[in-house]
Amino acid sequence: MAGQGSIVLVKIGGSTLGAQDTAIADVAALRREGRQPIVVHGGGAMISDWMGRLGVKSEFVDGLRVTDEVSVEVVAAVLAGAVNKRLVQELSAVGALASGISGADGGLLEGRVDRPELGRVAASLKVDPTPLLRLLDDGCVPVVAPLALDGAEGRNLLNVNADTAAGAIAAAVGADWLVFLTDVDGVLDASGGLLRRVPPERVEQLIGDGVIDGGMIPKVRACLAAAEAGVRGRIVNGTRPNALAACLDGAETGTAIG
Repeated sequence: MAGQGSIVLVKIGGSTLGAQDTAIADVAALRREGRQPIVVHGGGAMISDWMGRLGVKSEFVDGLRVTDEVSVEVVAAVLAGAVNKRLVQELSAVGALASGISGADGGLLEGRVDRPELGRVAASLKVDPTPLLRLLDDGCVPVVAPLALDGAEGRNLLNVNADTAAGAIAAAVGADWLVFLTDVDGVLDASGGLLRRVPPERVEQLIGDGVIDGGMIPKVRACLAAAEAGVRGRIVNGTRPNALAACLDGAETGTAIG
């Protein structure tokens, strides 16, 4: 069982990686304060860049990347390699003991392909939190690359939307908070105004109306899935200084989901 501090699942989006923000320092500060942060990261921009270099077209359905036999190798190399180790290095540089892991390691994530149109993408996930709880007990900040093993077909690698992975992991570890750090202020209404809270019963209507679209769809749905396990979810602008700290300190920032 993990230690005494509250668990905070922080999802750092690929769009904010490399931005001039304080997310890394904020995560390290949480660890020093006795909380137990877990980082789940994306890397979509870098994946698209590398796929473009290799002449592989990027395609998306409902904000989720279509991943075929060729592109899954690029996805795995970028997420578990370049992006994951960069974040481990950055956390280490600010004094946090960080350990990189992918969802395919230690049985953390097992997935199934529920939507064939997405290719080798896990839509439903089974989470074994044991590897993460062990890292937390050791005083580490786990940094998770969103990959899974296929539970149905020969244990092949599957791509996992990082938002979906974050929601499932937050529920499995019993996190107190699930915070999405992105590059917008939160969920915006049709006129561009910030919605401070989106109740569960409004989510599908807002998706149908196009208010929640693209990459915001899996974020909101992940928050709802985690909320069923008692996890508080919020989507905030991670490019703002101290965005994570402000959220956890009670500031009314971003959009609360659920």
